[in-house]
Amino acid sequence: MSSLMTVVTLSIAAMLLAWNWQKNHVNAGIVDVVWAYGMMFAGVFYAFTGAGPLLIKLSLGVLTFSWFMRLGIYLQRRVLAESEDGRYQAMRRSMKEHATLGFLLFFILQAGFIVLLSLPFWVVAQNMQPQPALVAAALILAALSLYGETTADQQLATFKSNPEHHGVTCRQGWWRYSRHPNYYFEWLHWFAYPLLGWGSSYQYELWLAPIVMFCFLYFLTGIPFTEQQALRSRGEDYRKYQQTTSKFILWWPKSKSD
Repeated sequence: MSSLMTVVTLSIAAMLLAWNWQKNHVNAGIVDVVWAYGMMFAGVFYAFTGAGPLLIKLSLGVLTFSWFMRLGIYLQRRVLAESEDGRYQAMRRSMKEHATLGFLLFFILQAGFIVLLSLPFWVVAQNMQPQPALVAAALILAALSLYGETTADQQLATFKSNPEHHGVTCRQGWWRYSRHPNYYFEWLHWFAYPLLGWGSSYQYELWLAPIVMFCFLYFLTGIPFTEQQALRSRGEDYRKYQQTTSKFILWWPKSKSD
């Protein structure tokens, strides 16, 4: 339990520092960067303080480090290079004079999400009877998901770098088959943890991880806010995109005549 309390304490401290940073820079997007690095730290920390054998420790450590380090670097570059994300600008406008307190509570809530969503890492780290075949399958799945999310982010960044694409929705690469391929691959990678943790006392409960992440991405913090911002910034073009392109799962786009 001491390892859990360490993650709780450091997550809150990191988010308080991030909140102070956003006050000075008027850019609450830093919360996403700190969340990603916080998840990375939690995964690696649990891996090397867990009771499991070396196979599970190395697998968990490599998986969480590679996944969340890439995400953190990607988000950090975007936050430092661009103005505040439209989602957070909308939050700031809606909170008006209460924005300082509102963002403080929001940042602390994000610290709680680090603790909650990293619990599968802690469970996996305690697995004393990992199944080598399932560990291999988990790492392959994670690698494919990492490739998918990395290429989706690159495709979007390349598209947006062209000034002629301002106000136009990316329909290239993975974005032809899903409006949110980055979220889809994020969700897919969470299936790796039940595979890594199979054989532990909580092997069935670990299947809650991809279910919970799906709920967050699909109904709560992911798609709803992203789509609202897309409609504000791209209007009719994005509405047409919604009519032809799968919301989440990769699938062939509909023809305009459908």
